[in-house]
Amino acid sequence: MARLRALVVDDEWNMRNLLRIYLMKEGFRVSEASTGREALSLIGSEPFDIMLLDVMMPDMDGWQVCQAVRDKSSVPILMLTARSETKDKIRGLEIGADDYLTKPFEPEELVARIHSLIRRANLAQYAAPKERVLEFPGLVIRPDAREVSVMDSSVELTPKEFDLLAVLSGNLQRAFSRDELVERLWGLDFEGETRVVDTHIKNIREKLQKAGLGYNPVQTVWGVGYKFQVPGGVQ
Repeated sequence: MARLRALVVDDEWNMRNLLRIYLMKEGFRVSEASTGREALSLIGSEPFDIMLLDVMMPDMDGWQVCQAVRDKSSVPILMLTARSETKDKIRGLEIGADDYLTKPFEPEELVARIHSLIRRANLAQYAAPKERVLEFPGLVIRPDAREVSVMDSSVELTPKEFDLLAVLSGNLQRAFSRDELVERLWGLDFEGETRVVDTHIKNIREKLQKAGLGYNPVQTVWGVGYKFQVPGGVQ
């Protein structure tokens, strides 16, 4: 069996070394980056199963790195920081991080979260409908290829935005609660706020509208959550 690969991104050598020791004990192959730009170069050149990303770094902070990674990769990202404010956690989750761990932490919790994220990422490959094309007025979604187009023009969505749109569009007229969507996309052990769903929905709507889609396919179901509905669909 191939060894899992981890990328550790932290400007402090001591922390990188500590994380490397924990990960190697778990059988991981570990690569290290001391700057955000170095991390982006590695992400662009080889595949990883997990990315451990420090927030406070000198050249690019962890949030900037996370956003840049999400433009080209769906690798699970565990953000590490000494800051424990809820608003910081929400910010990280909204821009595409998968989990957030505050320093100092216990090795057992770190390892458990890493394996949970990897399992979740593997399961997510089967969460969206596959082997078919979802066609709606002016909108085409290709779950297997993870592609979205409006009026024959490609629309760039983040991995989580795509997963959310694929789940909704693959279950026409079904209203999903925020908790259900969080469970499907982030897993049962997600400890963040369910309003992260609202942020992703807002981004999806804005991108589809900007691309020229003349209607809003993601409808709010008051008191429940969201559902996918197109013009002329069953009420």
